[in-house]
Amino acid sequence: MLVKLLRVFAAMTLSGCAALAQADKPPAAVVAGIPVNYDEARVGTYTLPDPLVLADGKPVRDAKTWNEKRRGEIVRLFEENQYGRSPGRPAAMSFDVFDKGTPALDGKAIRRQVTIFFSADKAGPKMDLLVYVPANAAGPVPVLLNIGFSANSSTVDDPGVKAGEVWGRDKKKVPAGQGMNFGRVDVARLLDAGFGFATVYYGDIDPDFLGGVPLGVRALYLKPGQTGPAPDEWGAIAAWAWGLSRAIDYLETDKGVDATRVAIMGVSRLGKTVMWAGAHDPRIALVIASCSGEGGAALSRRNYGETIAHLTEASRFPYQFAGNYAKFANQVDKLPVDAHMLVALIAPRPVLLQTGDKDFWSDPKGEFLAAVAAGPVYRLLGKQGLDTDRMPPAGVPILHTIGYFMHAGGHGTIPSDWDQFLAFMQMHLQGKR
Repeated sequence: MLVKLLRVFAAMTLSGCAALAQADKPPAAVVAGIPVNYDEARVGTYTLPDPLVLADGKPVRDAKTWNEKRRGEIVRLFEENQYGRSPGRPAAMSFDVFDKGTPALDGKAIRRQVTIFFSADKAGPKMDLLVYVPANAAGPVPVLLNIGFSANSSTVDDPGVKAGEVWGRDKKKVPAGQGMNFGRVDVARLLDAGFGFATVYYGDIDPDFLGGVPLGVRALYLKPGQTGPAPDEWGAIAAWAWGLSRAIDYLETDKGVDATRVAIMGVSRLGKTVMWAGAHDPRIALVIASCSGEGGAALSRRNYGETIAHLTEASRFPYQFAGNYAKFANQVDKLPVDAHMLVALIAPRPVLLQTGDKDFWSDPKGEFLAAVAAGPVYRLLGKQGLDTDRMPPAGVPILHTIGYFMHAGGHGTIPSDWDQFLAFMQMHLQGKR
């Protein structure tokens, strides 16, 4: 499955290439033996759980009740039923800043590189973090923290970046140059706009394949005799989100970074990851989730495109979620949460959902409807939701506190998406309109 993933994403970059051309061929009618619906007439009817009703049935009428009671209830429901519980900051975690501040990118940036050790065992799981800040910055700057499918040395065109490793076809780490690399970011454009940029490779945190638990950070937390997480403990997505929080732990110590203005970004399953990271870690100031789809920002109760049954089918991606998630594969109406509640957990912070109008598998309409249904929580907290229930056409952004943008095309990002990402960050992290 990892090889299939890499083949798919090899066609996509975060900075330059076209989104995957899903429109060039009909979407699959059956995946893993499970039928797929792409007909709005067959979506079915559903009732969403109300994010503004407490577990005891009492309504949430003010921000205090949301912040002190309801938000915590919803976080726990997602932990138990979808992503799994994850630990906090490791007591023995340490930072090795092996590149303390080197001029880079034709003098536009100051580069720092950090190895984050997740335990006292320096031979154990660890993550490399690459950070750039504008060389001409007068003080700490807001930063976009990216979680990517490639090693840091493949994400940025900078020969000074440590040559990383990636998971290869045989489920072993190989030099980054031997793997399939994609997702290069135009860092100069961010620097010119006054933003810093940071990135991590998701495979440093936990592998993205079945049977990968012993090879990643989750292995550090297994109890004696335990071979895998309990049904309500973290899947790989929660582990990757946990890794983003550890990156923020470092950014809070970096004097060139304004750690109160850190945005996070990820694509596809890493779009799901940044949604959960933003929901779980209130230090994150802004979330940009690209094509996060089922298990992310798309409503699960809509029978359209990928479903929980597809995600949790034994040969596909059950390892990415808590074991309990599979219980809802054929009874999604019993799931006590849905994607609108995930969006709502990010409130009152900004979140931008970016997708493609031909990304049928990820259900762009399902993401839009989740954003609409999260609006009451944002309004309760004094912020602006989408303020419309009419889905915009491709190319027309809605950039309120909740943002939604759909390009013409398929899964992933295209260069014009970055116009919207920058506008959204400038609006909310720099106060520009």
